[in-house]
Amino acid sequence: MPTFEPPKNKRERGAELQSIKPMADLQFRDATYADLTIIVEIYNSTIASRMVTADTEPVTVESRQKWFDEHQPDKRPLWMVEDEQRQTIGWVSFQSFYGRPAYDATVEISIYLDAVHRGKGLGKEILRYCIEKAPDFGVRTLLAFIFSHNEPSLQLFRHFGFEEWALLPNIANLDGQERGLIILGKRID
Repeated sequence: MPTFEPPKNKRERGAELQSIKPMADLQFRDATYADLTIIVEIYNSTIASRMVTADTEPVTVESRQKWFDEHQPDKRPLWMVEDEQRQTIGWVSFQSFYGRPAYDATVEISIYLDAVHRGKGLGKEILRYCIEKAPDFGVRTLLAFIFSHNEPSLQLFRHFGFEEWALLPNIANLDGQERGLIILGKRID
């Protein structure tokens, strides 16, 4: 378990976010139904690694329709992330946590990048943007659900001050190997 450190004040958090120099001219736009095919393609490209999702077989566009419809541009965005040439490099989702009204200010954030864009630091740009925009959607708490063996994603979120709030040991069975799930959280004030 990480040691407890008092939350940083707003000035320190703001400096932390601003100190990250943009690496690319990323554009964020609301996803449309026409984007669902590429969203599914990017998602499916992560399944074989057994690092990112608990799905073990590719999903279909039809199976993701309900999930897509749960997103609302003014409350629970689903953004397409594009490069300076307007090519899709990934997507990011704010999803309601637990579906109860008392949790309306809490969302699960998911970031997925196309395979050719992973490992290039773009996740930092995307996560920084999401942290900055979260208050615009009434979000006060961001959660990330990450497999305990997915060290790159854990490092990304910890870099931005996300803390381990829970460890669910050995709850996923991926090809006969049990894996834990870490819930990371960050308060947005």
